[in-house]
Amino acid sequence: MSGPPRESAGALGAWSESREEPSDEADGGRNTRKKKKKKKKRRRRKEERGELELGASAPQPPRDPPATAEEDRAAGDADEPIIRGIFRIGRRSHDVVLTARRVTWTPIQPESPTGDSGSASTEEHVELKDVFAVKVKRRRSIGQQSGGTLLGITLFHCRRKGIKLKDAEVHFNNLSVDHCEVWFRHLKELLRGFPNRPKSLKVFVNPASHKKEAYQIYLDEVAPLFKLADIDANVTITERKGHALAILKECKLDGYDGVVCVGGDGSVAEVAHGLLLRAQMDAGRDTDSIFTPVQAALPLGIIPAGSTNVVACSVHGIRHAASAALHIILGHHQPVDVCTFSSLGRLLRFGFSAMFGFGGRTLALAEKHRWMPPSQRRDFALIRMLANLKPEDCELSYLPLRVSHGENAEQTKSESGKVVREAEAADPWQTTQGLFLNISIMAIPCLCSMAPRGLAPNTRLNNGSMALIIARNASRSEFIKHLKRYSGRSNQFSFSFVETHTVKAVKLRPRVQGFWTDDTSEDNDSNSTPILSSEGMYPWNIDGDLLEAPAEILIRVHPELLTLYGETVEEAEESPVKCSCI
Repeated sequence: MSGPPRESAGALGAWSESREEPSDEADGGRNTRKKKKKKKKRRRRKEERGELELGASAPQPPRDPPATAEEDRAAGDADEPIIRGIFRIGRRSHDVVLTARRVTWTPIQPESPTGDSGSASTEEHVELKDVFAVKVKRRRSIGQQSGGTLLGITLFHCRRKGIKLKDAEVHFNNLSVDHCEVWFRHLKELLRGFPNRPKSLKVFVNPASHKKEAYQIYLDEVAPLFKLADIDANVTITERKGHALAILKECKLDGYDGVVCVGGDGSVAEVAHGLLLRAQMDAGRDTDSIFTPVQAALPLGIIPAGSTNVVACSVHGIRHAASAALHIILGHHQPVDVCTFSSLGRLLRFGFSAMFGFGGRTLALAEKHRWMPPSQRRDFALIRMLANLKPEDCELSYLPLRVSHGENAEQTKSESGKVVREAEAADPWQTTQGLFLNISIMAIPCLCSMAPRGLAPNTRLNNGSMALIIARNASRSEFIKHLKRYSGRSNQFSFSFVETHTVKAVKLRPRVQGFWTDDTSEDNDSNSTPILSSEGMYPWNIDGDLLEAPAEILIRVHPELLTLYGETVEEAEESPVKCSCI
């Protein structure tokens, strides 16, 4: 037998092989047992040095690592081994192989006296697209800040459980400094090749969101993950409404890869509006006219820390801060349609959804009682408005989405019993007028715990259209039945007074002005007297934020105007929450 095996020169010593295959020829009882013991001792020594016996098969020649993961995939060599070695994972030694796509490890099975390798090995792997950090693992004494005994390297990766994302780690133990250094360098190089992963973020935290838990949620669940992924986060704790908007309009954004909002729907709406408004300012767009907006320069990440979190649930499917943080870290981009709300040719704001009538009046009443806790004031406002249910007298015009015969007709169908056909006509604008209890215009599905299928289940995040949901005047009992169905599986649109349309633009003009009161009345269910508004101002609920606007409002949808960190989902993965007051 030859001396100790030598390390191959290729791949910086990461590939290690024996130069001679040990003989397994049996020459009788005692000699066989001695040879088996020697063979096991040699194998243990090689495992400790990170060397791997490849048997009689010819070793694959090592190759230089690709410049990036994208170049390796383009070359068609993503499954070719880049580096290979021995690591101890848990209590067993494993054969570990790194390719441009994944890290794979297989337990090394001890040979039996008959020469068999025992039971079949179980191969495990982690996709590099799910790995967000690699760190050197060391043992340090108490108070020691640097140095320490090298133990190996650790991979931090994302693990999926349904639509929820959780961070996990795999420890690859090896005491060889050179061996771990080579692996660490290759892994870092491959991880740098994935696009869209941010390195610097501007973070806005609304400390007043929900139960004033937003900043603590960020510190406990988000900041540690950002630090682990080597993301530099510049954090601003907002002090008042409009604070984030003022900063976004003035600060330099060139040094950031994205913007993150920690808060509820109102905070998200403000930051999204600020990002898009800044993009128009940089592009020289005149927002005092009907204009075509440009896309926001930076993607927006949403850490849900509010009461309903409609926008966050629409892109994550769940109210889970760690999942949202991992979407940001891994650079999962989701284009989203955004609406512009204009009046008299002047831009009022950007937004994802809006409600006029019952939805707007309820929010306006809740805002007048902000001294109450959030859940109490919402229930209070809802009960008061249901007790004083009155319609709005409006003229409504909408521009239907033109769909050719070859496209999917499902986008033009109502979920109710009647089908609303959006046919092309000489005058594409359709106009109706009368008394309406509520009008909803939504460019996203608006998923939340109270509506797991969404307030607008017929639309998607980026299908270039809006869902127009019209609730005409009806009895109080029928309208309450309609509201209750949002939290269940029944069709909330299967009422004679409810219509749904797929549209590209909407014009809404209230027809009556006068005096409006919050007082509760004891009218019967067939209310037909419209609510009158004072001073010509009408409340709108835009993404959970109150906007009082006069006269006619024009709402237009703009495809993929904003990029959010996340992925599209069909339904919220949360237990439905029913409103206790209805």
